[in-house]
Amino acid sequence: MRHLVATAVASCALLLAGCGDVWNSPYPAAERNRNFLHEEFNSRPKHLDPVQSYVEDEAWFTYSIYDTLFEFHYLKRPYELQPSLAAAMPKLTYLDKGGKTLPESAPPESIAETVYEIPLKAGIKFQPHPAFARDGAGKLRYEGLNDQTLGNRSQITDFEYTGTRELISEDFAYGLKRMARPKLETPTIEIYKQIVGMEELVAMLDADVKAGKVDPDGWIDLRKYPLPGVDTTDPHRLRIHIKGKYPQFIYWLAMPFSAPMPWEAEKFYGQPGMAKRELTLDMWPVGTGPFMLTRNRPLRELLMERNPNFREETYPCEGTPEYRERGFMKDCGKRLPMIDGVKFAYEREATPFWNKFLQGYYDFYASTRFKSLASFDSALQIQGGGLSLSDVMKKQGITLETEVEPATEYFFVNMLDATIGDGGATPEARMRARKVRQAMAIALDMEEYLSIIKNGLGRPMQGPIPPGIAGYKEGAAGINPYAYTWAKGRPQRRSIEDARRLMAEAGYPNGRDEKTGEPLVVNLDVYDSFARAQLEIVIKQMKRIDIQLVPRPTEWNRWQEMHRKGAAQLSFWGWNADYPDPENFLFLFYSKNSKAKYQGENVTNYNNPEFDRLYEQFRGMDINADRQAIIDKMAELLRRDSPVLAGWHNEAFQLSHGWLGNALPVRMIHTNRKYLSLDLAQRNASVAQWNRPQVWPLLLMFAAIAAVGVLGVRHYRRHESQTARTEAPE
Repeated sequence: MRHLVATAVASCALLLAGCGDVWNSPYPAAERNRNFLHEEFNSRPKHLDPVQSYVEDEAWFTYSIYDTLFEFHYLKRPYELQPSLAAAMPKLTYLDKGGKTLPESAPPESIAETVYEIPLKAGIKFQPHPAFARDGAGKLRYEGLNDQTLGNRSQITDFEYTGTRELISEDFAYGLKRMARPKLETPTIEIYKQIVGMEELVAMLDADVKAGKVDPDGWIDLRKYPLPGVDTTDPHRLRIHIKGKYPQFIYWLAMPFSAPMPWEAEKFYGQPGMAKRELTLDMWPVGTGPFMLTRNRPLRELLMERNPNFREETYPCEGTPEYRERGFMKDCGKRLPMIDGVKFAYEREATPFWNKFLQGYYDFYASTRFKSLASFDSALQIQGGGLSLSDVMKKQGITLETEVEPATEYFFVNMLDATIGDGGATPEARMRARKVRQAMAIALDMEEYLSIIKNGLGRPMQGPIPPGIAGYKEGAAGINPYAYTWAKGRPQRRSIEDARRLMAEAGYPNGRDEKTGEPLVVNLDVYDSFARAQLEIVIKQMKRIDIQLVPRPTEWNRWQEMHRKGAAQLSFWGWNADYPDPENFLFLFYSKNSKAKYQGENVTNYNNPEFDRLYEQFRGMDINADRQAIIDKMAELLRRDSPVLAGWHNEAFQLSHGWLGNALPVRMIHTNRKYLSLDLAQRNASVAQWNRPQVWPLLLMFAAIAAVGVLGVRHYRRHESQTARTEAPE
């Protein structure tokens, strides 16, 4: 019994000694004092191979590990390209069919090829990796491995030796050639087929696989295959020839698809036994970026650590005045990256992640990751039409940053429809339908819709181009005058009376055909994930102008088939920009991209010859040219014709703890982790304070145990004493 009391006392002493420790930290003690950003991931990255990866959950890694020729400036809006691996922006040369140089002003139809001449930064090295390791004789150390000699290796850190080498122009050519490689699924191959010789390379490799000349599951030495559109004669200068003129091609040189790839890496991973152990480029990328992947445990944790070979790069000292005022330039000139790495922990559900964020175990909470915020009302509030932090969040030192995403979600009309589209038999019928669309555009109150459905997160669209994209206009000059007026310094939706007047002018007073007396019935064709609450509010809004809206939800594949056949009437869609250029939004209304006729991305099937003429003129203009006037003309046509009735641009937000610096919720800029800073001392102090162990219940329990022990000892002694007296001789 004495031992029981002693144990209780010792336990209390241990508890008191450990009162300063955080007991519930999910991180090993050794990692708590490292300058790691703590993030979550909620789905396993399927592809980290740059030519295959094209989803958001993978971009967090690929843009941090791979470098590209160009990147977007972190603090400039509209988004602006700048050199990354390139030493300068490219010099463009235009050639005719005979190879003769043309002037910059040459009409696009006369240009047979565009040549991008790109100088490369010298001295850039790849991350340390076993693929580059060589022995004393200069031979690759890990050449000729097989299933047996690989042994128990399963992580890239299981290889004893690493090496590196300088980046050269041939690495870009090798990376681009991999798009043509059999068994690699490149989602953007059609874009890169504009490179001279790419289509021929695809055919050549396919033929060699069919003939048994190469093994698609092993290493194919792509250095032996020609790609004439990529000139690598100079190791520090790259020349890329593309067919015709496509000014937006430069944006694709800012994506990991075109990242450099060393032949040594593909040869290393192509050895027998590698794929079996998931030692592949999809699991273990090789790049020149600021970070490198050093731990990959799917559905558990991933770790990116600082690349010790990363080139000298500093935090920007320029940007929009707004970012300067908000303190985003305080780290001007500091060496990047400013953190030692990023640790990703798997979190399947939003609620536990939210709770751990509040405990300080994650550094930020971004709406671009979990679409719904746990305890939204306790964290955020809508004030004056904008988003602000609750007092609880402010007290904890949490900051809020918001940014409108380069994307749109919208309600649109199938313009092939004869009733509300442009498919009427006469000009008068088409004019009537246009007025109906304009009335519906007023009645679809996006301010009300966003308030109810999206917690106020989003900005009602005024035209085809979102904020932050070149060509977007702020203020009165940028509103849709058919649905809004400008009053008291902000857009104000036109009245329902205005919409009813348009309905009457269209021949539908009180929502009924003035000739037949039949009500105007419109079908809303949506896919089955469209929520009931969304349907109800749209039905209610259409009732305000006496349109009877009939929802026709269907499953996704059938919905797509309906649009391919041009059978929908009113529907809903969205578009996320591939690159931040107005062309990526305006092409959605070009008639030759019609969904029903050409299976393109013009889901509205809008067909206006004047818009097409302007668009064809616009798409041949350089991205740095003054394109505003022609953009304004196209935007006016779209507002007037109203193929898109109403919609919004999503507003992303990010909640960050006070120790995290330079954090912006930018979907377009996936290179953002190299710009982040951490105050490790503040984080550790806050986490210790917020997670201070409550010792008193345990002390009370041990005290109770001790008391019971003491009583037990007394009882035992009393019992022994009584027994001794009873058994004593007379």
